[in-house]
Amino acid sequence: MSIADVVTRDVTRNYPLRLAILGCSGSVGRQALDVCRKHPDKLKVTALSVHSSTDFLVAAAREFDVAHVSVASEEHVDDPILQELPKGCELLHGKTSVSGLAFLDDVDCVVVCVVGMSGIWVSYQGIVNDKIVACANKESLVAGGDLLMPLVKRGNFVPIDSEHSAIFQCLVGEPLDSLRRIWLTCSGGPFFGMTRGQLERVTVEQALAHPNWTMGPKITVDCASLMNKGLEVLEAHQLFSTPLDDISVVIHRQSKIHSMVEFKDGSVKAQLGPSDMRIPIQYALSYPERWDAPTEPVDFLSEGPLTFAAPDLETFRCLGLAYEAGRIGGTMPCVLNASNEVANKAFRDGRISLAAIDEVVEHVMGEFSATPVESLAQLTEVDRRARALTWERLETMGR
Repeated sequence: MSIADVVTRDVTRNYPLRLAILGCSGSVGRQALDVCRKHPDKLKVTALSVHSSTDFLVAAAREFDVAHVSVASEEHVDDPILQELPKGCELLHGKTSVSGLAFLDDVDCVVVCVVGMSGIWVSYQGIVNDKIVACANKESLVAGGDLLMPLVKRGNFVPIDSEHSAIFQCLVGEPLDSLRRIWLTCSGGPFFGMTRGQLERVTVEQALAHPNWTMGPKITVDCASLMNKGLEVLEAHQLFSTPLDDISVVIHRQSKIHSMVEFKDGSVKAQLGPSDMRIPIQYALSYPERWDAPTEPVDFLSEGPLTFAAPDLETFRCLGLAYEAGRIGGTMPCVLNASNEVANKAFRDGRISLAAIDEVVEHVMGEFSATPVESLAQLTEVDRRARALTWERLETMGR
């Protein structure tokens, strides 16, 4: 199933909507909490998870008086600050405890803000337990979309990524067979216009200085290499059952148009707005309603021209590798995602250049033969093998 099949206003939400915000200390998680602060009559936070940021977890748990919290890192389950959790708050720990929050009876909606492949387990548990899943974790759909999307029920899966939220909004009320093309907008990142040689010399600090968006380090580096846009192409392919060749990436430096949908009659719908993640987060929680804005609107009279350009696939080869992985299909997107996670971290740790990320990923992809996606256990093993091969490649490059 595609969520484009069920993008409709004929959906009922009961408020206050009880939320489990998983990965609440990250950029998207913090902004989700901002939305909850603005709409306390409509949103009730009942569960929170972090990997290791226990100070933030306790502060948020006390502010929102949550009933359940999870700490994924076993190294932090005995942090003294956890003694200050609200009275009666249930403390869970370990990696599996995060997805366990999706089982809770007092959770209506699982907000998936965790980064990386681990998000697939959370998304899966939310879907099979008939929760609304508001998903900011693109890796789970990139690696496991073949497995997850057939399980999605009407109105129970809403994307949070600004681009996919934009596409989702543009498709409300439209028949899926009228869709001709998705135009996926891309800021171009901090290195737009650079040559391959220049890309090899950029620093981590420069890569983390995104021109328009405030995000976590992994996603910000993915934006700098354009791998993030490649992952979003694969995500859109899964979410909207659209052939890869009908998903076009267009560089839009101003980040005011968050994506566009072209229909077979030549009409194009675009969703525009501020470069603020709280808007797509809020829409995922309010859908099909619209609530008061969580941020200042764009003043288009004071905006400069909106520009468009084609991506440079020779310099930013990660985008082309994502298309290649998608065309191969099966487990290859999982390989791409796993290898990129390791190579991205290696760049942030100063082990390789930004330009070397695509070289590493391409090598690892060449070591695999894709097979059809069958289970989470299979994807977990493919992910493990791809990470191991990536580390081997990195060790070879370091000699």
